[in-house]
Amino acid sequence: MSPRELLLNSFQAALDAADPLKIVPAHLPSPPKGKTLVVGAGKAAAAMAQAVEAHWPVEANLEGIVITRYGHGLPTRKIEVIEAGHPLPDQHGELATQAILASVQALNANDLLLGLFSGGGSSLLSLPITGVSMGELKDITRQLLLCGASIQEINTVRKHLCAVLGGRLAAACRAPIHCLIISDVTGDEPTHIASGPCAPDPTTYADALAVIKQYAVHVSPHVMNILQDKSQHGEAETPKPGDPIFRNVKNCVIATGHQSLAAAECFFRTHNITPLMLGDTVTGEAREVAKVYAAVAKEICHYDNPFKPPVALISGGETTVTVKGHGRGGRNTEFLLSLAIALDRLKQVYALACDTDGIDGTEQNAGAILTPDSLIRAYQLGLNPNALLNNNDAYNFFEQLNDLLITGPTRINVNDYRVILIL
Repeated sequence: MSPRELLLNSFQAALDAADPLKIVPAHLPSPPKGKTLVVGAGKAAAAMAQAVEAHWPVEANLEGIVITRYGHGLPTRKIEVIEAGHPLPDQHGELATQAILASVQALNANDLLLGLFSGGGSSLLSLPITGVSMGELKDITRQLLLCGASIQEINTVRKHLCAVLGGRLAAACRAPIHCLIISDVTGDEPTHIASGPCAPDPTTYADALAVIKQYAVHVSPHVMNILQDKSQHGEAETPKPGDPIFRNVKNCVIATGHQSLAAAECFFRTHNITPLMLGDTVTGEAREVAKVYAAVAKEICHYDNPFKPPVALISGGETTVTVKGHGRGGRNTEFLLSLAIALDRLKQVYALACDTDGIDGTEQNAGAILTPDSLIRAYQLGLNPNALLNNNDAYNFFEQLNDLLITGPTRINVNDYRVILIL
């Protein structure tokens, strides 16, 4: 098997470990006496809804609405799938969230709310709180995505600007709640996945204001006044851990980045390649993380330490990119371009970095592949790798090399998958 095939097949093994059609059925609850309302949001929501329909008792009363990103829908019979804006919220998401909230509020104690949540749900469940417009929510979200804030920090703000996030959906429900969750965040805490619609929120309006100030996010005086007023008076705060509204709520994380990395680890072992798991909690600037990993790869290449090649360095998590240039690209291609520069044509090293949802940043590629001759080929094409990196233009680098990896929507989202293969 060629190095490229090893990389691609390991990525597929990671995706298979998080496939909703394979993992959802084992976690379904029993039907209630009344009806089951399915609601959900995220890039995996449509696939999760399909899995529910395929395995729910035919005689049981089932209906619902889930929201997913444009292009991520799938055909369903009883559960309506609505496509909306991501990563920036839009009116389709707002209207769909209004419909979800109304349906949830109509449930009674004999019914069941079955939640299906995955990464991307925060922007899809985009119903602004009273006094905040969709335009204002969209602008604040855009700034947060560009400033280098972590997903936890971004979600802290969104929880306090949106009417169903941060446990507020659970607060609106009188029926028992059972949520199936696919994690796209480090730590796999339900409160951070899709901003925890049915999970307790330990953060406050004061925390949201602190994030806005830390990253110098421009907020209109009108919205700032709303946040400051709620922070000072504790008005309409999100429900906190220990709140009795969560007594009949069960949040089950059924797929994680670590499970997918473990599947890739098993794949490499079966091909007599030593896997070195670096974990699923990697954060920080993509280009800086790449420099650290390049140092580890060099140590293995030059000194057989800590293992003798062939070795696969496997990692997940979610790095960030502070956008200062005007190029194209996401955190995975930026990681790979920085890695290429740091490795400086080291002959033994190949790499792949992809977002498991099939979308790196806002582009149509999942990520890219790096080969030992990537820099050589780039120079032959007249490319300047350092200039491209400084312009946040890693997409152009790998596009010119024909090494972008385009999968289309995977309808899976367990964060990033990175592997550095040292032969």
